Amino acid sequence: MTALLETVGLGRRYGSLVALDGVSLSVAAGARHALIGPNGAGKSTLFGLVTGSLRPSAGRIVFDGQDVTGRSDHARARAGMGKTFQHSSLFSSLPVLDNVALATQRAAGVGMAMLRPAGRHAAVREAAMGQLGLVGLAGRAAVPAAALSHGERRQLEVALALATSPKLLLLDEPTAGMSAVDSARFAELVESLGAAVTVLIIEHDLDVVFRLATRVTVLHLGRVLADGTPDEVRADETVQRAYLGDAVLDDLFLEGGR
Repeated sequence: MTALLETVGLGRRYGSLVALDGVSLSVAAGARHALIGPNGAGKSTLFGLVTGSLRPSAGRIVFDGQDVTGRSDHARARAGMGKTFQHSSLFSSLPVLDNVALATQRAAGVGMAMLRPAGRHAAVREAAMGQLGLVGLAGRAAVPAAALSHGERRQLEVALALATSPKLLLLDEPTAGMSAVDSARFAELVESLGAAVTVLIIEHDLDVVFRLATRVTVLHLGRVLADGTPDEVRADETVQRAYLGDAVLDDLFLEGGR
């Protein structure tokens, strides 16, 4: 398969601290690629480097055949990267429809139309309602974003990202704080996306990971520990030891704090 996203020898240092060390990653077009690893593995750093919110200390990033290492996050978004964040970035006081309409408006290059409510533009409204339909929120269009449940807010954030017509959708801990029911519903949403949208997901919920992923990359201490199909990664003893070690350390920490 052709790679839509590649990182080559990617590194990030904070003084003497090495957060990411020579990470090479290939995300195939149309894939559902999961990035997992114990706490402190470097997942969020890699996410920031790919999206452009961080600059690498070494290596390069190639997206859709173009070297985007030096490009801003806005330029990468225009090139076809869409993303959600660990923490909500919604306009809480605005209706759900207006949140998506604003994203649709901006993607269409008509941001100055903010002088009028975005939802009043017929084409924008139609496109925004289409995105809400994709994520299962069409019936909540008139509800203020602040009134949505946690799971619904995550759905709305995906609608905002999809409004930019991304080639690559980057999801950063999308099910964090969700109930098991909401996590399963979110997984269904990602499964429903067409093959035209490639997905790179950082996720702690391994049930979600192994349900969705066509390929899994495991980071540990800033390096790639394993990369392969879900079955290959699940059976990898080094991966099992990395996660076991993290769990044991967490338990010891909790016991020591009691």
